[in-house]
Amino acid sequence: MRVLIIGSLGGQLGEATKIAINNGAKVAHVESVEAAMKALRAGQGADLLMADIGNDIGSLADALKKERIHVPIVACGVSATPAAAAAAIRAGAKEFIPLPPDTDLIAAVLAAVADDERPMIARDPVIRQVVALADQIAPSNASILITGESGSGKEVMARYVHEKSKRADKAFISINCAAIPDNLLESELFGHEKGAFTGAIARRIGKFEEADGGTLLLDEISEMDARLQAKLLRAIQEREIDRVGGSKPVKVDIRILATSNRDLTEAVRDGSFREDLLFRLNVVNLKLPPLRDRPGDIAALADYFATRYAAANGVPARPISEAARHVLLNRQWPGNVRELENAIHRAVLLAEGDEIGPDALRAPDGTKLGDAAPRGVVASAAEAAQVSTQRAVGLTVAQVEQDLILDTLSHCLGNRTHAANILGISIRTLRNKLKIYADHGVSVPMPGGNGNIDVGAIA
Repeated sequence: MRVLIIGSLGGQLGEATKIAINNGAKVAHVESVEAAMKALRAGQGADLLMADIGNDIGSLADALKKERIHVPIVACGVSATPAAAAAAIRAGAKEFIPLPPDTDLIAAVLAAVADDERPMIARDPVIRQVVALADQIAPSNASILITGESGSGKEVMARYVHEKSKRADKAFISINCAAIPDNLLESELFGHEKGAFTGAIARRIGKFEEADGGTLLLDEISEMDARLQAKLLRAIQEREIDRVGGSKPVKVDIRILATSNRDLTEAVRDGSFREDLLFRLNVVNLKLPPLRDRPGDIAALADYFATRYAAANGVPARPISEAARHVLLNRQWPGNVRELENAIHRAVLLAEGDEIGPDALRAPDGTKLGDAAPRGVVASAAEAAQVSTQRAVGLTVAQVEQDLILDTLSHCLGNRTHAANILGISIRTLRNKLKIYADHGVSVPMPGGNGNIDVGAIA
């Protein structure tokens, strides 16, 4: 956890810094918003900005948004009024911490921000074999391709490899190649010089340089544009990159990890992925089994999530009853660990009494998980396609396509990766379609199936 403090370290903010350090955070400090932006552009990465309320929080939030730097802001203040705290939240802060600091509150905020830093839970022999291989190769500098279904824990495994490597005390930087448009991904990866394009108001260090000395995770690598694949191949081969608009190459010392839930061999055959890049990335393959093939982990993961979400939501920690465990162990979990996590989170909130019973285990639509065997995602999508076909008479091709995409996404509980695989399109194509629908006021299921939201806010 990397925390950047913005403001004077005197008095109570200095005490908050000590608490953050005691909770395992690596803390850096700057005096102003301008200095903070300069540090972030220069590659001094941060997972959390802790800003004194005396700073212009709105200006900081706007600068981060303009330069596509995604770091949450927490405002802090001594004797701040409720109105000032509310103003900071409206300006872009995710949370407000009153000073003098409360140890438990700061620890909770750090834990919430470190949401993706999860332990590797491996009790089942099937996953323990994969972990053993990871332990063996982690100390090397070899590139690793981590594959597996969506929600199976690929990023958790990537962090585990980094923590077991000789680079564990250096940065672990992750970038989702499917979440950033092609025209922006190059500068996100390699950085840019001032004036390289409209909006490039200063030199910006990219993820390669930010990860220098450490590990760079290229998440969903299969969705990268072919032109960028060529530049990535050169960067991996030569260990040097060219900033956009730059005049000379920059040397980098990084370890490359990549993830994919698609068959990259098939992607090579259909021409969407370079074979030479696959060879460079796939020095070692860690293939994660789906949760249904590692039943020995279900109970351990459920216990972990139950404890974690009880603390996060301020509710009593309850054990999972034997009846509820039976339900969990007999489900196929098409959404893998992510689906199990969401189910336990809901159960923590819905549980009554001294235990988490089977009545608290519910799907996003409210049905009990134990009422019936779950239909597979593919079967659900097939049903959606059938319904779309029956009502297609009189509609344009575009309308039929929109209905099919949205129905399939609904049956996949908002999971874009599953929906794209079933529809036979790339996740980038799916996101582009959803963006068009959003521009016309159409709403789509949000990931997790918790209702609909305007996709323009998330696509």
